[in-house]
Amino acid sequence: MPIYEYHCNDCHRRVSVLARAYSSSDHDTTECPLCGGQHLTRLVSHVAVMHSEESRLESLTDESLLSGLDENDPRTIGRWMRQMSRETGEDLGDELSEVADRLEAGQTPEDIESSMPELGPLPDTE
Repeated sequence: MPIYEYHCNDCHRRVSVLARAYSSSDHDTTECPLCGGQHLTRLVSHVAVMHSEESRLESLTDESLLSGLDENDPRTIGRWMRQMSRETGEDLGDELSEVADRLEAGQTPEDIESSMPELGPLPDTE
């Protein structure tokens, strides 16, 4: 059974409606589950595609993910962190999100480390 999204023109909210069938006759009688309004405009819903863990990890080997990455430019490192978060489907969390924000603003990793000691020391790169 499909779930359709609508904009209710009565309460001006986005609502999801579970349809009993794919037939268009069901859409003519749809009412807003929040206010009972009959004036709904069907929206184009977002589509989610499920990938296996193997497929997700394989996609991380794509060299295009590293294009534009400059290890000497903190802005590109911050953008790369966000991109990896999207690719893996993992949330950065509050602390790493703040680090990514600061990197994208141009702060160096050393400046961030000194102002956020709770993160711990950066690994030695030498």
